[in-house]
Amino acid sequence: MSAESFLKDFHHVATIGATANHGVDRQAATAEDARTRAWFAGFAADRGWEVRVDGIGNMFALLTWRPGAPFVLIGSHLDSQPLGGRFDGAYGVIAALHAAQRVDRRILESGMLPPFNLAVVNWFNEEGGRFAPSIMGSSVFAGLMDQEKMLDVADLQGTTVRQALEGIGYLGTDERPEPVSYAEIHIEQGRILEREGLRLGAVESSWYTQKLDIEVLGEQSHTGATAMADRHDALVAASKVVLMVHDVTKDFEEEALVSSVGQLTLEPNSPIVVARRVHLVADLRSGSPEIVQAARDKLLKDIAALAKEHDIRINVRDFDIRPVQHFPEAGIELTEKVAANLGLGVRRIRTMAGHDSVAMNRIVPALMMFIPSVDGVSHCEREFSTDADMVAGVDALTEVALELVNGALAASGRKD
Repeated sequence: MSAESFLKDFHHVATIGATANHGVDRQAATAEDARTRAWFAGFAADRGWEVRVDGIGNMFALLTWRPGAPFVLIGSHLDSQPLGGRFDGAYGVIAALHAAQRVDRRILESGMLPPFNLAVVNWFNEEGGRFAPSIMGSSVFAGLMDQEKMLDVADLQGTTVRQALEGIGYLGTDERPEPVSYAEIHIEQGRILEREGLRLGAVESSWYTQKLDIEVLGEQSHTGATAMADRHDALVAASKVVLMVHDVTKDFEEEALVSSVGQLTLEPNSPIVVARRVHLVADLRSGSPEIVQAARDKLLKDIAALAKEHDIRINVRDFDIRPVQHFPEAGIELTEKVAANLGLGVRRIRTMAGHDSVAMNRIVPALMMFIPSVDGVSHCEREFSTDADMVAGVDALTEVALELVNGALAASGRKD
C-alpha cells in the first residue's frame, strides 16, 4: 500500500498496449483493453473483493463492509485514444484501487464500520475513439443514454459494441451497485496547475459541449476524365467545412471557444475517384452555452451557403450535446480541506474536457480532482505527469474516499 507499490502497478499497466513513443493504444473492447480489464479483476480478486461487470461493460470492484448499504464509487477508465497517453483515465483507476486498499485497511484497524460501502469502477468507452459517443459506460449507468442503443453502436469497421464486448468476454449481466456519491481523480489535460506550481485542482464545473454530425454529399466521378467545372467534389467542400469549424473561434474572445474536426471518413476513398460522400464530426466547447449556440448558428448559415455554391447537399445534425455541470460546493470544499491537511497546494478549476464524473454528477453528488499535466499535453503519446504528483493524488483520493464512506456529501442527496 506504499507509494512504490502504486507506481509499480501504474507503470506495469502502461506496458499493456504500449506504443513506441511511450504512449498506449487500448481502445475500448479491444484485446489490449481486455488485458487491462484482466489486470483490474486480478487486483480485486487477490484482495477478496467482489468483481461485477454490467450490461455495458462497466467493471466494479466492491468492498462491502455493510451488506445492503449503498456504495461510494471511485474510479475512471482504462481505455485510451488511438496512440494515446498512458495517464489519461488509467491513472484514476489505479489510484482508486490503491486508495480503496488503504481505506479498507484503516477501517479494519479502527474497528468502526462506515455507513457506506466502497466500489472502484472502470467505466467502459470513456474515450469514444472507437465507438461514439464518448463517456458511454457512465452515461448508461446514469440513465443518460439507452443501453440497447449504445450496444448497437458500430465502429468504422461495422463491429457493434455488443459484438466487441462479447468478443473479449466483458458483456456482463451483473447488478449495478447502488451509488450514493462519486469521486474521480484525473490528469488536468491543461497547463494551469503546472504554471501555478500547484499539486491539486478542485473541479467546480464543466464546459458546454456541442457536436455537429456533418454529411457532405457530392457525386462520384473520374478524377482524370471529369472536367473541373462538372465536378461535385464532396471532399473539397468538406475541407472548407473543416476550416470553417476552425475559424469560427476567431469570432469570439481568445480562448472563449475551442473547436475541431477530429474524425473524417470519405467514400469511396479511391485515388482516382472524386469523393461522393464525406462524414465528419465537429466539436464546439465553451464555458458559455450562448457562445456555443452562436458558433453553431454561424456554422449552419455558412455551411448552407457552401452547399449552394458547390451545388451539393450537406446534412448537419446536432449530436452529443452536454450542458454545463456544476459540482457540489461541499465536494469542492472537501477537496480543499484534504489538500490543506496534506499540505498540497490547491485551486478551483473548470474542466474543458468531458469526464465520467460529469455524467455521474447528474445522479449523485460527484467530486473531481486534477493533478498537473506537464505542458498541458493529452490524447497523445507525449502526455506526462510526474510520479510525485501522481502519488500526492493517491494520498488525496484516499482521504476523500474515507470521508465519503463516512457520510461526506451524502447529505447533498441524489441530484435531479
